[in-house]
Amino acid sequence: MPSVSGIDVSPLCLGANVFGWSADADQSFAVLDAFAEAQGTFVDTADSYMWRAPGNSGGESETILGDWMAARGNRDRMVIATKVGSLPSRPGLGGENIKAACEDSLRRLRTDHIDLYYAHRDDPDTAQEETLDAFDALVREGKVRAVAASNFSAARLREALEISDRDGLTRYTAVQPHYNLMERGEYESSLADLVAAEELACFPYYGLAAGFLTGKYRGAAVDSVRAQGAAKYLDDPRGPAVLAVLDEIAAGHGTTQAAVALAWLAAQPTVTAPIASARTPEQLAGILPMITLALTDDEIRLLSHVSA
Repeated sequence: MPSVSGIDVSPLCLGANVFGWSADADQSFAVLDAFAEAQGTFVDTADSYMWRAPGNSGGESETILGDWMAARGNRDRMVIATKVGSLPSRPGLGGENIKAACEDSLRRLRTDHIDLYYAHRDDPDTAQEETLDAFDALVREGKVRAVAASNFSAARLREALEISDRDGLTRYTAVQPHYNLMERGEYESSLADLVAAEELACFPYYGLAAGFLTGKYRGAAVDSVRAQGAAKYLDDPRGPAVLAVLDEIAAGHGTTQAAVALAWLAAQPTVTAPIASARTPEQLAGILPMITLALTDDEIRLLSHVSA
């Protein structure tokens, strides 16, 4: 079983970015129930999910997740990751903001601790010493079990790790980069070597390229708030080629294109568990097979070749 900082996690991390956005509370509960029934334990959210949606102000995803755990009485078996720094009303990685944002997240999640707390994105206007001091304090207080960095460059992540080691502070133990079959360049050219050298856990987001790698954006228009972001990959010469290979491999295994795409991601040397979201139990059923899907070396090589 994969783990981060001694915390066991499920091989698939459920992305909660759709909760309170394209999935209302009832739909979100149904997805979470199905995920838990499949022995899923790891859920990724953020205080900023989804403030951009009409009528929202942020924290909607955390609130739904907290309400679900309270209703099901299962907080102890779930591993919850959330983030700080991108909510417009609580921006940046200043020490006081991190402290206040953590209290807000704990309240919405209806819990006394966060398992994995991310800096959502780098904050060049705040000294990393200040940020890391604040995270370290939360760990010492027992409000956070481990800290991590999302959307950091290799240079800034390396600097943060050096500061933590120098000052005896809790160090980032995981990263969350944008990484999938269609988005490989930035991660593989810079971050991957650092992740391996520092033995960090890696949880890539947009594991399905905003749904493109499910194959559903070919042909007829799809009713989805993420359709535009996913459809752009059809204009990439690699896009149709990747989908064709996913079709072939999925047919050979009797599974879905989504499961194959996530299995390729999970097979990459530095990846601990991919993140993928679902707004219905039916969509979730299409990605769950990745947990047990073992691609052959030739299949992994072929996908790596056509997506390069």
